[in-house]
Amino acid sequence: MSKRNLALIGATIVSIIYGVTFTIAKDVMPLYIDAYGFILLRVGGSVLLFWLVWFLMPKEKIALTDFPRIIAAAFFGVAFNMLTFFKGLSLTSPISAAVIMVSTPMIVLTLSALIMKERMQKRMVSGIILGLIGTAFLILYGKSIGSATNAGLGNFLVLVNAISYGFYLIIVKKLMDKYNAFTFVKWIYLFGFIMVLPFGWSQFQTVNWNLVPMDICWKIGFVVVFSTFLTYLLNLLSMKELKPTTVAVFIYLQPLFATIFAISLGKDELSLVKIGSAVLIFVGVYLVTQKKSVQ
Repeated sequence: MSKRNLALIGATIVSIIYGVTFTIAKDVMPLYIDAYGFILLRVGGSVLLFWLVWFLMPKEKIALTDFPRIIAAAFFGVAFNMLTFFKGLSLTSPISAAVIMVSTPMIVLTLSALIMKERMQKRMVSGIILGLIGTAFLILYGKSIGSATNAGLGNFLVLVNAISYGFYLIIVKKLMDKYNAFTFVKWIYLFGFIMVLPFGWSQFQTVNWNLVPMDICWKIGFVVVFSTFLTYLLNLLSMKELKPTTVAVFIYLQPLFATIFAISLGKDELSLVKIGSAVLIFVGVYLVTQKKSVQ
């Protein structure tokens, strides 16, 4: 199997994990732990995992001139990204949050054209539009899971998170072209942890762990190990072979998998509209990820 196909599989796995995460994270917060406290736990656990894995990997030195880019990636890809996303998710519904995230490919496509002078092909634009139509149908006809306490503010914060993540994909691409992922991701998360510490420490301290059920502890572990550690690694490895716009378009799959997971829990139902939306989303992803002559 080619490296490109492996990268596409990795990006798909990331979308599946994120699609499941919308519901799992919503089960944890804000009932057992508030959004910022959960982020501190998520980033702190991931810092430990990334540094432990780094000790087993070949060592590579980072140029001092690249640390400003690493700090910027930590801000847009970890701190600001997660603070706005988890706070937004705590206020809105999982499917609504997942669907709003599909604005990221449009943002990345625009940023890539402006910053990286990346050429926008008609095929890619068509794929993004098809995916956007599919996800629009999902949000119009899909049920919400659980209660949304302040959906307007929550949806806005998730949109801000999508813009932040778009900047992160552009910033981190140059690091990927220069270093192994394990070389700099540990620094991204360390700086990100320092940035979220002032926001999350007080909420983390208030958690009464004696009242947290075991199934919630497992869900917290899932978010730390799979939704953070594994997904960030897979995304970075995918970007070795794919453009930021290609990686971003896989976000279209998140509301699809979020809906499938909700249906499997009996909290949503399947309909012809959702099946049609799924087809449009997959066709859109196919058009964007097809390689012509040069990636």
